Amino acid sequence: MKSAVLPQVRIEPALRANVEAVLGEGESLSAFVESAVRQAVEHRQALRDFDERCSASLKHFLATGESHSSDDVLDELRKRTAARRAQLQPGRT
Repeated sequence: MKSAVLPQVRIEPALRANVEAVLGEGESLSAFVESAVRQAVEHRQALRDFDERCSASLKHFLATGESHSSDDVLDELRKRTAARRAQLQPGRT
């Protein structure tokens, strides 16, 4: 697949100087911009997915009236976290 070019974006000289000041060793401005765009896209996708799950959950609640208390949800999350930590402990199988 051929690569594409993002449109040029005009920015103030001060912003460009700030960006250049935070570039990593050997990092180009183009690489920084690409990384920032990728992160922004991932963030937006995560927000969209979250919104979709929220809508589905609300729709389920309105259809069934089924809900769970925050205490029940937190207890379940704590159990899952503890179980996963136990799996990850060194020396355990």
